[in-house]
Amino acid sequence: MAKPRIIAFYLPQFHPTPNNDKWWGKGFTEWTNVCKAKPLFRGHYQPHVPADLGFYDLRLAESRLAQAEMAKEYGVEGFCYYHYWFGEGRQELEHVFNEVLKSGEPDFPFMLCWANESWHSKFWNNDGTVSKKLLVEQKYGGIDDYTKHFFHLLPAFKDKRYIRIDNKPAFMLFRPLEFEQVSDFINLWKKLAKENGLEGIFFIGQTFETEIEVDEVFNKGFGAVNTVRLFDIQRKRKLIEKALQKIERVLLTKPFVYSYAKAKEYFVEELEKNINIIPTIIPNWDHTPRSGNGGYVLTKSNPKLFGEHVRDAIDVVKDKPLEHRLIFIKSWNEWGEGNYMEPDLKFGTAYLEELRNNL
Repeated sequence: MAKPRIIAFYLPQFHPTPNNDKWWGKGFTEWTNVCKAKPLFRGHYQPHVPADLGFYDLRLAESRLAQAEMAKEYGVEGFCYYHYWFGEGRQELEHVFNEVLKSGEPDFPFMLCWANESWHSKFWNNDGTVSKKLLVEQKYGGIDDYTKHFFHLLPAFKDKRYIRIDNKPAFMLFRPLEFEQVSDFINLWKKLAKENGLEGIFFIGQTFETEIEVDEVFNKGFGAVNTVRLFDIQRKRKLIEKALQKIERVLLTKPFVYSYAKAKEYFVEELEKNINIIPTIIPNWDHTPRSGNGGYVLTKSNPKLFGEHVRDAIDVVKDKPLEHRLIFIKSWNEWGEGNYMEPDLKFGTAYLEELRNNL
């Protein structure tokens, strides 16, 4: 069997920006959250400290090259860079991908995921609610803005490194159903793509609410749905278990905590055998560097359990046509969410080795 196409989500937050300096303090990057993290309960693995690649700065071409070389060595086909377009031409964190595109390096496949949601300064409460202050509003400016957005990305779509499905550049929307005019957007981009030498755009909508959103995403005109079942264990637990845990959180000021071994049983289901349903593999999750006691934590993840999860994902895609034998990894480098494949001081390259061995 030819191996699946493994694409890893990639966070470009690891370099200072003027707005992050203004909002969070001079020199802020995602490493700021990572380094201040502390254990919040017995057995809580924090902080997470990077190993082989160190506390890199993504303004440096050498850092980006080292990431790509490592990913390729362990079987990752390419990166899916988060892309931030807030309407009216406003972007954030665009420097990293712009440099990758302009320089031609690293010579490693890529695609884009439009992270189409507003940015907030958030405070997580112990009962699981979130208080927010708006930083940047996600806007959808209509036909003129959709057109400007397309032509801004056209050089990327035409780049030989851009990941294609059915010979069309793949483009994901993070919140497909929060964009009311998304069908108009999709139709316009498909038209513009054909007018500009492409066969179209292969649109992928991501969902965290698989059972209730998949059909609606397809009905909006998407060619595929990427399912992220990260929170399925939380939703499917019995009401009494949920109530007891909520009480425990408030009384003990403790995050939502679940066993990775149990949670991973929900990460991949039979639905993902559908040719246009793309599963996601999840190495771990711990949002507490950003959210403190209001966070969501998967505990006791280890390479062996991750390997079992990888095999489950491979099993549901193995009979698909080769080009659609896709699996996303969430994520390559989401260190502030404890959600990464890059080596750390505790496990080294063991997660990467499990990925490669199972592929």
